[in-house]
Amino acid sequence: MDRNLPADQRDALLLILKARFEKNTGRHKGLKWADVEARLKAHPEKLDALDSMEETGGEPDVLGQDKKTGAFIFMDCSEESPKGRRRVCYDREAWESRKEHRPANTAQDMAADMGIEILTEEQYRDLQKLGEFDLKTSSWVLSPPAIRKLGGALFCDRRYGHVFTYHNGAQSYYGVRGFRGVLRV
Repeated sequence: MDRNLPADQRDALLLILKARFEKNTGRHKGLKWADVEARLKAHPEKLDALDSMEETGGEPDVLGQDKKTGAFIFMDCSEESPKGRRRVCYDREAWESRKEHRPANTAQDMAADMGIEILTEEQYRDLQKLGEFDLKTSSWVLSPPAIRKLGGALFCDRRYGHVFTYHNGAQSYYGVRGFRGVLRV
């Protein structure tokens, strides 16, 4: 995906990201916005993905920095699974297996189109250490090939003060299940 955001839209997105970064300092202790902004400006192609995350309700924020590459790690931090990414089955194979009532899209296809990756179960659990997310919704997470080969897929949520991982048929979709993404910049 390469939309090449117009300058005014890019500047507006940077202001949103900066405000969120400054409001939620506990998510990225020791990191400075000036460093994040410099990296974003050095990699403007990543702003398209961040804009897609924002447009679909993900509320992306910086949650860390990769010690090896220096990349900043953005994740969806919306309280519930992003509204613009719900009612999707897990992947194209699952979508094609449905003979009727197919959802409009799949989590894997949407993530690829947006230029992001679906959170792994470990990343999802790490996110939950920073707050309470998906109290009313659930989010698909990257499913191991062995589970996917058998027709299943994994999703997570937070209930009763705990983070749970469940399984479902990959072809299923619900109005309250979406997916969260991660982007390295």
